[in-house]
Amino acid sequence: MKQYPADFRDRLLHALDAGLARAEAARTFGVTERTIRRWQQQRRTTGQVAPKPRLGRRRRIGPTAEPALHAQVAAHPDATLAEHCVRWAAEQGTSLSRATMSRALARLGWPLKKSP
Repeated sequence: MKQYPADFRDRLLHALDAGLARAEAARTFGVTERTIRRWQQQRRTTGQVAPKPRLGRRRRIGPTAEPALHAQVAAHPDATLAEHCVRWAAEQGTSLSRATMSRALARLGWPLKKSP
C-alpha cells in the first residue's frame, strides 16, 4: 500500500475545509473517498495526519549485539559464515542463518570470506 506524505494529506484536507466536495477531492487528488474519510477521522482524533511508521522485523543481531559480533569476527577473521553462525549460537544462544550473518557483517563493513 502506498503511503502519502503528510503535506499531500494536509493539502487535500485543506481543500475539503475550503468547501471542495469529497467526491471531487477524490478525483482531483487521485485517492479513494474511504482514504479521505480515514484521514479526516485521524485528524479529528489525533490532531495530525502524518503517516504512521511502518514496522518490520527486528534484526536478529541488533545494535546492542553488534559489538559482540565485531569482537567475534576480530578474534576469528578467517572463519566462514557457517562457522560464525555456529560460534554465535554457542556464545549468544541464538541460531542464525548464513544470510542473516552475511547481512550483519555487511552492516559492520567486514568483507566476506571467499575460501573455506
